[in-house]
Amino acid sequence: MNLQQYSPRGFSMLPPVVKNLLIINGLVFLAQLMVEQVFHLNLTDYLGMHYFGSSKFNPAQLVTYMFLHGGFTHVFFNMFALWMFGYILENTWGAKRFLIYYMVTGIGAAVVHMLVLWITISGIQADASAFMNAPDPAAFSTFIDQHYPEFKSQLFDFITTWQSNPGNPVYVNQASSYLNDLINLQMDIPTVGASGAVFGILLAFGMMFPNSLIYLYFFFPIKAKWFVILYGAAEVYLGFANKSGDNVAHFAHLGGMIFGFFLIRYWNRKLHRYNDWQ
Repeated sequence: MNLQQYSPRGFSMLPPVVKNLLIINGLVFLAQLMVEQVFHLNLTDYLGMHYFGSSKFNPAQLVTYMFLHGGFTHVFFNMFALWMFGYILENTWGAKRFLIYYMVTGIGAAVVHMLVLWITISGIQADASAFMNAPDPAAFSTFIDQHYPEFKSQLFDFITTWQSNPGNPVYVNQASSYLNDLINLQMDIPTVGASGAVFGILLAFGMMFPNSLIYLYFFFPIKAKWFVILYGAAEVYLGFANKSGDNVAHFAHLGGMIFGFFLIRYWNRKLHRYNDWQ
């Protein structure tokens, strides 16, 4: 990979795009806190990314979600990584190319996350339809165990009562209502954070500076290429193994890396074609 032909003159530890992204994310985070304290409104309900089947979904959320965060630790580490790796990339590519890359990877992360949600929720809806074709307490309990185990304790009394009278249509209707509420609740969970774009930046750094050393916890050196590979592998594992619900959009992180990989490859091919014409 040799994209350093796009390098601008000079070198800055805080180039303009990185600087403005840090400022914008910081200001939006402060606005989140202020609006919640003063107006008792949660901005993530409006600007966080929701599943497209949710009544709260708005296409603009594919962009706005990147500038919201779930807490101080979330925004701090995302912004630290943005600065740590982003300023090198922006100094190498220039402001325009870096901004394009940041936005493409951030939106790409949202698209991949949305696709994974669609696969997941479609499967749950299919299981819910199968249950409604032959509703009974045991099938309802199995459905909850498979898809919403965190709600099992709250539904224990209902399941126990239904088992005493399994043919009662009132319980069937109540079970159907619970299923709809749980699915709608899942669709209404917002996703926020710049992590998808940050993972894209990490991927770009690993591709362009593969032998640069990154110090884990400031003590243990590892080459950038291996760091990126290990991080990507960890996200794949955590994405598939995440049955406990850690509230981390692992596949969105992978989405940022995937879109970043193909965008860099596309730019690199264009560069080679341009050089061939010279």
